Amino acid sequence: MAKRKKEKNFSSFLNNPIDFTLLITILLLLSIGLIMVLSASSPSALAESGDSYSYFSKQLIFAILGIVAMLFISKIDYRFYQKFYKQSWWIAAGLLVLVLLVGKKINGAQRWIYVTETLSFQPSEVVKLLMIIFYAGILMKNRDELPKFIKGFGKHIAMLGPIILLLLLEPHFSSSVVIIGICSVMMIMAGCKLWHFIAAGGVVGIPAIIALVIIEPYRLQRVLTFLDPWKDATGTGWQVIQSLYAIGSGGLFGAGLGESKQKFLYIPEPHNDFIFSILGEELGFIGCAAVLILFAIFIWRGVLIAMRAPDMFGSLVAIGITALVAIQVIINVAVVTSSMPATGMPLPFFSYRWNSFIYSVMRNGNFIKYF
Repeated sequence: MAKRKKEKNFSSFLNNPIDFTLLITILLLLSIGLIMVLSASSPSALAESGDSYSYFSKQLIFAILGIVAMLFISKIDYRFYQKFYKQSWWIAAGLLVLVLLVGKKINGAQRWIYVTETLSFQPSEVVKLLMIIFYAGILMKNRDELPKFIKGFGKHIAMLGPIILLLLLEPHFSSSVVIIGICSVMMIMAGCKLWHFIAAGGVVGIPAIIALVIIEPYRLQRVLTFLDPWKDATGTGWQVIQSLYAIGSGGLFGAGLGESKQKFLYIPEPHNDFIFSILGEELGFIGCAAVLILFAIFIWRGVLIAMRAPDMFGSLVAIGITALVAIQVIINVAVVTSSMPATGMPLPFFSYRWNSFIYSVMRNGNFIKYF
């Protein structure tokens, strides 16, 4: 009898309705993203391999794998992850140590682990999800301590220290910023005081960011390029200038799908982090606004799901996934519009990066269901 009751409680999640508004939004973003990868990558793919569809065909496979994984994960009760929230931190730390030990260094950064010559993955993408699970569990456990500065804010923000340090050793500054942002949003939603973050940011956060920029010449160069990209228009400022040309020439309605000029080897890897600029050139302000509205709907549904969650763990997981997508979208769009210094931040559901692209889709497995 007890076993039957346990099975009923566990399987009740499977009967929860799917949030079709969110599911349709994800599928629309995914579809537009695939179309833009096809359009943006064709010149580069033709020049590199002689097949203008090579990037698109791979992205299509990634999309199918992501959707299958999302549907599979949607069958798992999200409360299952709560049992392993402590282990999530250790797994995250272990993955980051592993990439420092056996990861392959590319362009001065050691962020990838190669399983074979053609198969690799970026542990930082997995770490983002693991930290959401960890913080959802630890914040729920210590909810009574959260309003306190030392036992609440101080203790929980300190748990990020080793993870951020390992990321900076790769170095992977953009992932560090994203994870700090996600965990900060989760902590505030769980009950930490906003003024704790303001005070810590002013005393420690801002000076630390300035120091990290100054000690690394390439970060300092990115800041200087952001301040005046035309100072070195054919060098460090080339990519952002070409991005602005692309967006500016799109006007209100765009040049038309497939009609981008900047994708013809002007913007380096236009199907990757700067794909939004090709979107702006081909579909104009209307196309950009439509995509941003879809992302806004995604965030709205995420907040709504978090509010409807029956427990604190589910609510924090939902708000963590929502914050992850929102932060990445904000940073990516800010970079391609020269509103902040350049950083390697993919646009969810759009950028051609197989691991981040699949994770963008699959991590919404539980998310597409009402809790």
